[in-house]
Amino acid sequence: VLPGSNEKFVPPPECPVFEPSWEEFQDPLGYIAKIRPIAEKSGICKIRPPPDWQPPFSVELDSFRFTPRIQRLNELEAETRVKLNYLDRIARFWEIQGSSLKIPHIERRILDLFSLSKVVTDEGGFEMVCKERRWARVAQRLGYPTGKNIGSLLRSHYERIVYPFEMFQSGASLLHCKPKHYDGEDVDKEYKPHSIPLRQSVQPSKMSSYGRRANRCQPDPEPTEEDIEKNPELKKLQIYGAGPKMMGLGLVARDKEYKKHKDEEEGPCTKMTMRLRRNLNNPQCVDSFVCRMCGRGDDDEKLLLCDGCDDNYHTYCLLPPLTDPPKGNWRCPKCVAEECKKPAEAFGFEQATREYTLQSFGEMADAFKADYFNMPVHMVPTELVEREFWRLVSSIEEDVTVEYGADIHSKEFGSGFPMNNGKRKLTEEEEEYARSGWNLNVMPVLEQSLLCHINGDISGMKVPWLYVGMVFSAFCWHIEDHWSYSINYLHWGEPKTWYGVPSVAAERLEEVMKKLTPELFEFQPDLLHQLVTIMNPNILMAHGVPVVRTNQCAGEFVITFPRAYHSGFNQGYNFAEAVNFCTADWLPAGRSCIEHYRRLRRYCVFSHEELTCKMAACPEKLDLNLAAATHREMFIIVQEERKLRKGLMERGITEAEREAFELLPDDERQCDKCKTTCFLSALACSNCPERLVCLYHTQDLCNCPTDKLYLRYRYTLDELLAMLHRLKVRSESFDSWANRVKENDFWIQNLTSTELLSDSENSERKMTLAELKSLVETMQNLPCVMNHIYPVFVFKAVLQTVEAYQTRAQALVNDKDWRRDSPPPEQLQTLLEQGGKLPVVVPECELLEGLQEQGHWLADVRRTLGTEGGERQEVTLVVLRNLMEAGCNVPQSVSVETAMAELQELLTIAERWEEKAQICLEQRQKHPLSTLEAIVNEAQLIPVKLPNILALQGCLTRARAWVTDLEEIQNGEHYPCLDDLEGLVAIGRDLPVFMEELRQLELQVASAHSWRDKASKTFLKKSSQHSLLEVLCPCAKRRERRDETEPLDDPLDDSDTNTLGLSAQDLRDPAAIVMAFKEGEHQEKEATLKLQKTNMCKSGLNNGNSNHTPQSVCVCGGQPRAPQLRCHLCKDWFHGGCVPFPSLLPSSEVSVNPLCWWDWDSRFLCSQCQRSRRPRLETILALLVALQKLPVRLPEGEALQCLTERAITWQGRAKEALETPELQQALQRLQELKETLSCEGDKGGGMEKEPEGSSVIVLSDSEGGEGEDGVIDLTEDSPQKKNAKPSVGSLLPLLPLLKGQVVELSPATRVQLEELQLEGDLLEVSLDQTQTIHRVLQATSVPPREALHTLIQVRQTEHEGAFNLHFQSSKFQLGQMQYLYPRSCIFLLRKNVSQHTIRNEADCPLRNTSF
Repeated sequence: VLPGSNEKFVPPPECPVFEPSWEEFQDPLGYIAKIRPIAEKSGICKIRPPPDWQPPFSVELDSFRFTPRIQRLNELEAETRVKLNYLDRIARFWEIQGSSLKIPHIERRILDLFSLSKVVTDEGGFEMVCKERRWARVAQRLGYPTGKNIGSLLRSHYERIVYPFEMFQSGASLLHCKPKHYDGEDVDKEYKPHSIPLRQSVQPSKMSSYGRRANRCQPDPEPTEEDIEKNPELKKLQIYGAGPKMMGLGLVARDKEYKKHKDEEEGPCTKMTMRLRRNLNNPQCVDSFVCRMCGRGDDDEKLLLCDGCDDNYHTYCLLPPLTDPPKGNWRCPKCVAEECKKPAEAFGFEQATREYTLQSFGEMADAFKADYFNMPVHMVPTELVEREFWRLVSSIEEDVTVEYGADIHSKEFGSGFPMNNGKRKLTEEEEEYARSGWNLNVMPVLEQSLLCHINGDISGMKVPWLYVGMVFSAFCWHIEDHWSYSINYLHWGEPKTWYGVPSVAAERLEEVMKKLTPELFEFQPDLLHQLVTIMNPNILMAHGVPVVRTNQCAGEFVITFPRAYHSGFNQGYNFAEAVNFCTADWLPAGRSCIEHYRRLRRYCVFSHEELTCKMAACPEKLDLNLAAATHREMFIIVQEERKLRKGLMERGITEAEREAFELLPDDERQCDKCKTTCFLSALACSNCPERLVCLYHTQDLCNCPTDKLYLRYRYTLDELLAMLHRLKVRSESFDSWANRVKENDFWIQNLTSTELLSDSENSERKMTLAELKSLVETMQNLPCVMNHIYPVFVFKAVLQTVEAYQTRAQALVNDKDWRRDSPPPEQLQTLLEQGGKLPVVVPECELLEGLQEQGHWLADVRRTLGTEGGERQEVTLVVLRNLMEAGCNVPQSVSVETAMAELQELLTIAERWEEKAQICLEQRQKHPLSTLEAIVNEAQLIPVKLPNILALQGCLTRARAWVTDLEEIQNGEHYPCLDDLEGLVAIGRDLPVFMEELRQLELQVASAHSWRDKASKTFLKKSSQHSLLEVLCPCAKRRERRDETEPLDDPLDDSDTNTLGLSAQDLRDPAAIVMAFKEGEHQEKEATLKLQKTNMCKSGLNNGNSNHTPQSVCVCGGQPRAPQLRCHLCKDWFHGGCVPFPSLLPSSEVSVNPLCWWDWDSRFLCSQCQRSRRPRLETILALLVALQKLPVRLPEGEALQCLTERAITWQGRAKEALETPELQQALQRLQELKETLSCEGDKGGGMEKEPEGSSVIVLSDSEGGEGEDGVIDLTEDSPQKKNAKPSVGSLLPLLPLLKGQVVELSPATRVQLEELQLEGDLLEVSLDQTQTIHRVLQATSVPPREALHTLIQVRQTEHEGAFNLHFQSSKFQLGQMQYLYPRSCIFLLRKNVSQHTIRNEADCPLRNTSF
């Protein structure tokens, strides 16, 4: 189905959003480089500044005036524009002939004539669609429902409207037939031509108002004579009056009034009347004018004069002929064709005629949005606007026109950011924002930005552009000039919606747009560079293009990365500002862009080589990162320049002169071939001074002699190498300094690891006093200043501090009051902090640390028990036990003993609840959900985290989730899948919770397994290597592997998942299985035909030819050897001892005439082609009835339904084919031959017959159908049957007597039967029509005597070996029977056994006798 506007828009995923801190926000380009690895993968990103960063809006509201662009939404979208252009051409075609185009409505929506034309063309054209009756398929592809006879309506509309236009386009003519009347003429609305190129040349009316919607198909008021005279385009294209109708068209002529002269004889005809060729009173009439169709000049009253070329045509020579002369202007068929084949003009935006201020534009924009959505502008959801935007751009019926103030130069109208341009004095706050790197006037010229090295202001790149938007105003898919970065800031207003594509997918986007809309790129190859085309992101995503989106709100930035396509639209009235910038990482992308421009022959905005060389000329002004990037870029440029100049030397061009290209205007230094702006060098000719080319296109300059050519260069190669060297020194300066630092790295690491005078708490690493003195001495000898080390005098003061600390610590340690309780934590903490800050180890710190541990332990206990304020930590049994253990190791006090008692009590209670939860988890008897919830709720009152309680709570959570999952599955749209139910059963059995629903699920799963087992027994053979689903589905992959001689027993390829090429998740979707099954049918048939073609090349036996390449045949993979037979389906050879061959004579009770060889059971299908038992259709229908009763859905059930539908469809086709008179006559002929040949066979006596009246006793334990092994046939001589089945050996003498081609069929019928036979053999279902078709096809061919001879020999060999085994067993059974039956009966039985007679059990008179 073609994608249409009825499909809902699905928003793409969101792009990354970053919120920098104030510290990160201070360096704009540094922050962008920081987020680039993440954001570049999406193409665009959004940055939210800190909340306090709010620059004032600095545009002068009174003087700011602008003229917006006009945008008609459905002209922006690429596919919609193609459709509108097509409608314009077809409307123009009919209008030139004096008829208006009325587009029909079908199923309450307008008929898409372009899609209709495209689908009909894809289906083979109008004649092919009509011939093969594909109009229903055309309707289905257009998305119309089936069963409403829409196909016939489409044919009628196509034949009336599109077909004549397509014929004129192709240069053909229509057949002569009577016009058809169309009853819907009064219902259809007249089409208003779009006329995109025409409209762009006509200024819109200033009085145009913005309504909610403008319907394209509303009746259009006719222009007056005054309008025609004022507008030259209308005067040129507008045609008045009724013209001739094409055959089969019910189009209505345009009813225009025309003026009649009072006396037609007094003057020439006007535009409003139709001129007849001959007028008796007209002096300009010449009798020599003849009709262009018939070449005659008679019947002048019927000659029509074309208003375009003045050729003459008889009214009755036209196709179709005209009964009456048309009124008004008339064009001949040749003029109509030429007018409709004029190429389309390039598309572009048109400028509005009205000039706006911000206030007037805002009033208009808000009024338009409020009127369109019928609600206040601030209440319209962004999602609604987004869906409506993409609906409108895809609609060919609705025209919504908006205006967009885009690309407004900030240098002329003023920037939205404060600027230090001297025009007015800025406040202190404005000065701060005017210097900010995020000011779009400042960012392009930052030190890290490359654009600051370009002289002059480039509007839009170095100088920001302003954008005033309204709802639906859009910016189309594009990338920035030179693939640079861009940044957009929304000053105020409603959001702006963005869509972005990463640079890695840029070429994919271009390929998709060119593939889907080749008509646009045919006349405008650089369409994507014109910023006038958008395409629905959903379409791009469906074709593999990754797209992201975002809503940019006021005060937010949006960054686009190099070569990242982006587009979007405005949600309402807003004001934005944008500019480009380039960083060091952009240089490779900029060089690639120049190469891209060179291939497209597109003009450059600036010279990339000039920018690089200008940075290289002053490397000391570059930071290290930029210098390194410039060095890498400059190295590539110099290498390329050296190679190009070497090529000139090899050509013999030795003349050169220096040229300061940067002083020339850009248009004087552009390559004449590729339009690249030259800087380093260019090739010129002294004879052609006005032209020059870059060194890539030296062959395209001129044809002058080589000695006239000379090189114009900016720098010599030595100068370039010198610049490159200076760049290298600058970029490696940091590395040189770092190497010197590494020489003293070991000592510096040891020095800094001590962290002198810091808050280090590791006393083992602190220095002694002697070490401190040694350190001071070493520092004084260092040849450099280390700012992170304190001066020497500081350490002397530290020594005095240590002595004072020791005094205070000794006083606290010697105090005995701390033994009753912990010392004051403030005093202890102060001393510990002071000791921790000292650079030397103080012995008193160890005692203080013991007191500190006691205080910490008591604090931990209080937090654990919740007896003090603050955040309470998580309490577990391990925490309680650890606190008990730690309490035994701290200095004892009254507080410690009290805390130990409380901890012991809490630990005892928690352990009891833990045991109770353990019993519930380990109890074999499951408890109800309510009981377990009560236990968990009570246990949660204990302020301890208990693992068993949490495990029990987790089980309850999983049980609730299990119930929820069960309800979702049962309340779904389809029956639940067996895999889902099995998973639920497995989960439910593992839960220690009693659930009543589990038993019901187990019963459903058991019934599903039972059905699948029955189906497996019905279809699968014993010890079959195939699964049921594999047997039921087409085996295209297996047939392809057989064609490629790959092993067939690969377990990975034979899995159910690979059977249909679907994942495990797709197997849950019935529609996916059906679609995969249908696709598998076609693949299976194609693979079988391919396999047949390959196997038919195998010649069978080599016939002693030693040079023949060895062939692999049969399932054993061996060489060809006799006896062997070719499979009827795959055409491969198989050995008689490797696979079972057919029995030749059917085992049924139907009498067989041996001379009717086409009735022999000679059709051989190998085990790889016949994978199952192939039950009858009645058996399968019984399985389907049982399947309908199951409340469970199985993939095998879906596949069985598809197989049944496939079999029934084939059976219906086969019956229809067999019921044709030709085949009925053939079948009657075969029946007559059967009777005739039977009589001839009786007279001829050319075959051996069995004794008449013989009957058989079958002694077997098997229940028929598995073959003849284990069967003993005992014959009694009694005349009961006259037509006994002949033995296989008796068929051998008949081979020379067999007659071939007893019936004849037409080639078409034979091809039809062969195709039906191929499809029937692929079915894993037994159908009677398969054998009938095989009989008819056999009867039309020559008897395969060699294959029949092979079958007879194989069957004789098998019968002789089987009889020797059975005969030994029959001796014992006959010995036992002589005690139960008369001697004569036993004698007769032995007599028949001795004659090696094999009979059917049904013929035995003793078959019901119990032995």
